[in-house]
Amino acid sequence: MRDDVEIRFATTVARVEDGADGVSVTLSDGSTERVDLLVGADGLHSGVRAAVIGAERDLRVDLGLVVAAFPLDDAPASVPDASGTTFIGPGRTAAVINMGSERSSAFFTYRCADPDAELARGAADALAAAFGDLGGGVPDALRQLAANPSAAYFDSVSQIVADRWSSGRVVLLGDAAWCVTLFAGYGATLAMTGADRLGTALEDVADVGVTAALDRWEAALRPTITKRQAAARAGVRQYAPPTQAHVWLTDMTMRAMLIPAVRRLVEKQLHRANR
Repeated sequence: MRDDVEIRFATTVARVEDGADGVSVTLSDGSTERVDLLVGADGLHSGVRAAVIGAERDLRVDLGLVVAAFPLDDAPASVPDASGTTFIGPGRTAAVINMGSERSSAFFTYRCADPDAELARGAADALAAAFGDLGGGVPDALRQLAANPSAAYFDSVSQIVADRWSSGRVVLLGDAAWCVTLFAGYGATLAMTGADRLGTALEDVADVGVTAALDRWEAALRPTITKRQAAARAGVRQYAPPTQAHVWLTDMTMRAMLIPAVRRLVEKQLHRANR
């Protein structure tokens, strides 16, 4: 791979000029490139998407939550080795995983009226306010976060809903195009599947042209993306139940899964849903 692809770190796309026979790209370091096809796989806050498809504010759908994840340098003392502890309450979830020093991690998500305001507070302050009343491994995780706030991934839980994933010779891929969110799962799978199908679609580009090839790729993939985005919106209740009644219902459902007949029925339904 290193012999075939040039990798540039800390470099982003600053400007895109799409033409009939190629794309001119200006990078943040001032250099320029002329390419046959520009693939924007630069995530939820895609600069390529903003330059070609539309502003993020017009395409991003916030689900009313924020999420944080960060590594723990010190293993949480109150969580047994090689295990984790999870708290799920109305509107929030906290999980702390103990896999030893420099291998442990913490995950938090919670509902909020104004995700942008929460993000402006910063992860350490916002999470302390939302989870400071919990015990277990949470206080230790928050202490480590306060000592190193920049270690956290802290962002809104959002989807990207765009009418098109391509324009001319520029195409979006993965979270830049559709971002199903972590609540849906399948993020990496969809990105890799999208890339594989894109490569297949471009094998016919000499016969049908770039635009037609990208149209075919999108038409085949979009139903799956639509389905996964809908699943994510429904999945919010699992990670941030609206009420205590929802918490109780989820708990009872998990307990019911221990019953063999129930488990087989659920597995059968999941198999059908994922075909």
